[in-house]
Amino acid sequence: MRTLPPLEARNEHPLLITAQRIRTMSTDQTGDDTGNGAAAVATSMLVVDGRIAAIGGTAEVERAALEHQHVERIDLGDATVVPGFVDAHAHPLMLGQLNTWVDCGPAAATDIPGIVALLRAAAERLPAGAPVRGYGYEQRNLAELRHPTRFELDEVATDREVYLMNASGHGGVVNSWTLERNGVTRDTPNPEGGEFFRDADGELTGELSDAACNVLTGLHGVKIGHHGPNFHLGDEPAELVRQLESAQAQFHAGGVTAIGDAQVTKRELDTYLRLAETGGLTMRVSAYLLSHLLDAALELGLHGPLGDQRLSIQGIKLYADGTLGGETAWFPQGYLDDPCRTGQLYHQPEEYRSLVSRAHAVGLQTATHSQSPDAIEMVLSGLEAALAERPDADARHRIEHCGLPTAGQIERMAVAGIIPVNQPQHHFNWGEGVTRAIGTPGERFNPLGEFERAGLPLVISSDAPVADPKPLEAVQAAASRITRRGVQLGGDELAIDVELALRAHTINAARALGRERDLGSLEVGKAADFAVLAADPVETPVGEIADIDVVATWVGGVEAHRAAASASAASGGASAEASALDAAPQNPETAR
Repeated sequence: MRTLPPLEARNEHPLLITAQRIRTMSTDQTGDDTGNGAAAVATSMLVVDGRIAAIGGTAEVERAALEHQHVERIDLGDATVVPGFVDAHAHPLMLGQLNTWVDCGPAAATDIPGIVALLRAAAERLPAGAPVRGYGYEQRNLAELRHPTRFELDEVATDREVYLMNASGHGGVVNSWTLERNGVTRDTPNPEGGEFFRDADGELTGELSDAACNVLTGLHGVKIGHHGPNFHLGDEPAELVRQLESAQAQFHAGGVTAIGDAQVTKRELDTYLRLAETGGLTMRVSAYLLSHLLDAALELGLHGPLGDQRLSIQGIKLYADGTLGGETAWFPQGYLDDPCRTGQLYHQPEEYRSLVSRAHAVGLQTATHSQSPDAIEMVLSGLEAALAERPDADARHRIEHCGLPTAGQIERMAVAGIIPVNQPQHHFNWGEGVTRAIGTPGERFNPLGEFERAGLPLVISSDAPVADPKPLEAVQAAASRITRRGVQLGGDELAIDVELALRAHTINAARALGRERDLGSLEVGKAADFAVLAADPVETPVGEIADIDVVATWVGGVEAHRAAASASAASGGASAEASALDAAPQNPETAR
């Protein structure tokens, strides 16, 4: 594989970029310390050696450009430029791996026979004995309103593994062969942090969740015990690198330039390093090590971010409970549509408190997945205790998803400086399913408006592959609360305005990663990471924001993605002086 120089080193000349509007999201315009204020708008910026040397009105930037030689001019016409989107919570390698599986989502199959047909067709194409893996189903989106069973997956194959991952990523369904191969019977106890589901007669249904998925990881997979959902399935290292490249291209296509990988084990870290060694890692990655690696991190002396602009270890990822979509979030009173299900806690309160206390004591940021009010209570209490033991006004501990906090919990988060990291595409994709699962309280799922009024910094992300890495879709969902099926989830008071949603996916998300000094806004001295949009989201009807085209994505002053349309058409009418994108230093090697 060819080795390329670091992305910033590929800048050949200074660039003077003009556009109808450049929404800077600059931090000096906020007016408060939450990052929730209004941002400035510019029309020109000067990029030198991958960083912004000047930004503002065209005349002042032109004057700054006179200090440099061989300045290339790029006129983006009536396009809108925004900072590169920061996806603070995603799983890129999982996304890339699922790209090699069978799509069984609602656009591909609406019922269980449809899923079986898709998987059977894949089995016929694959070599004998190769596992058949599908993804994307959400039981409440199926005509049957239930999970498939192992007996239905036995119609796909009885001589190899068949695994259908739930859209939540927290489990799914396997065929009988898979259970038998691993010695799982009706008498097998559930592992800590997972479950082999059974019917009313005690017979295995084939559904399994979280730590129970360890039976799927195989020789080269990563065993994580009860510390989180296990989707770390094995592949050859070269194949994992190819999958990561595929995922990276998807993030860039959505305008994303930086991500927080919210569940990093040796599989992920090894793959990032392999891609970085070739110069092929073009997005900026902040890694959160899964909590089973906390002892190793402490033994190494890790007490803060470690790495460089491209790849760094940021903190520790923990899990409190499961997912609302897969009904593994902790509701001890049971789910409305299935009172026998309660979900689960990954850690008992004392164990969780000890983990976050040890991480916080050495200055490590924590990011804890938590959805239900009861699970959020465990997380809040643990973080409050850690902060009481070692006060730190800028610890920036995070609660991932934070789907259904109470009003009182929101106030406590604001007092403690805890950052909720939401995914509006979750309520966009299956908000109605949450209300069916837990009733009317589900209408508050992702209460961004309440967070805003409490003074919490708003951060939104994709959780890819649970949702597509499409920030503009997330912005639309945050501002409208309208689901994919046209239903408004809760009242208008739970929504936020479009500009605030943009900030939540740029500068506020960068702050959640501890990188706001370098990323998230377009300011002098910061990295020239930006997305070129065909229209201005702020001026677009809310219901049409997700349809805005991402024309191009730039990282460190180098084009990392260009839409398939011709440069001049995509730029919205660039001047003849220089085609909007052709004038830029081209690096086709970055899109392998």
